Amino acid sequence: MLEASVIVPTRHRPRYLRVALESLATQDVRSNSYEVLVVDDGPSDATREVAEQVSRRTGARIGYVEREGVPGLNSARNTGIAAAESQFLVFVDDDIEAPRSWLRELLDGHRRHPEHLVLGGPIRVRLEGSRLRMCGREAPPITTLDHGLRDSEIELVWGANMAIDRRAFDLAGLFDPGVPYGFDEDMWERRLRDAGGRIMYVARAGLVHRRDPDDARLGRLARAAYVRGRNLRAYSQYAGRAPGLAAELRILAGCIFHIFRYRCGNGILLTAHSAGRVRECLAGRA
Repeated sequence: MLEASVIVPTRHRPRYLRVALESLATQDVRSNSYEVLVVDDGPSDATREVAEQVSRRTGARIGYVEREGVPGLNSARNTGIAAAESQFLVFVDDDIEAPRSWLRELLDGHRRHPEHLVLGGPIRVRLEGSRLRMCGREAPPITTLDHGLRDSEIELVWGANMAIDRRAFDLAGLFDPGVPYGFDEDMWERRLRDAGGRIMYVARAGLVHRRDPDDARLGRLARAAYVRGRNLRAYSQYAGRAPGLAAELRILAGCIFHIFRYRCGNGILLTAHSAGRVRECLAGRA
């Protein structure tokens, strides 16, 4: 029995996927103790070729699976769950880079905390080649996680670095493919906690959420932040937890103020993200 199945949902991003797979293929655990499954949400020859090339070059066990069901991240996750051989399922995004110790630390965390059915570790942003000034008061609108230097029980980890004992699906079910834009970690983990499941932060199981030099330019970061803001607002509306337009406008004003008060480039990204939320709010009211 494999110790872990690492599931990588992806869609038309072979450049990022290659970096992720190369880091996953060289973990400092026995190579025959885990598998990596690439789940292609938009089946393409380029994605398949990257998976096959990295597997041949490294000797790692890397499989390629086409997403089943409706398009979307959650369908891709569910496809990976069905295809995986291990009882310990580890989800990452296709734009991560994992240090060699990452999987070992997750497995060790699972052994230390067997009563916790979900584990996750730190997620740190790396903007490669970027000189964007950030004041440090706010994180950029890219998925991050940091709960300190010690393991601790928490309420939520993110799908960019999330390990799940298969028993958790008996309590919370699979991911909902109907959730807009795939933000189902929040709702799924809420269902798990309501059913008695527990979540553990494993402080040493960290990885990097990266943006390569092309995507780390200010214009592309701002566009990505705007799209993320729209998507997150759509998810909030779906979940019934979206604030009103007045609240969204107050946040937008605060983000604009942040740019000039702190001379902070991250304020531009926060403003773009907030503008996306306002735009989606207005679209929902139309």
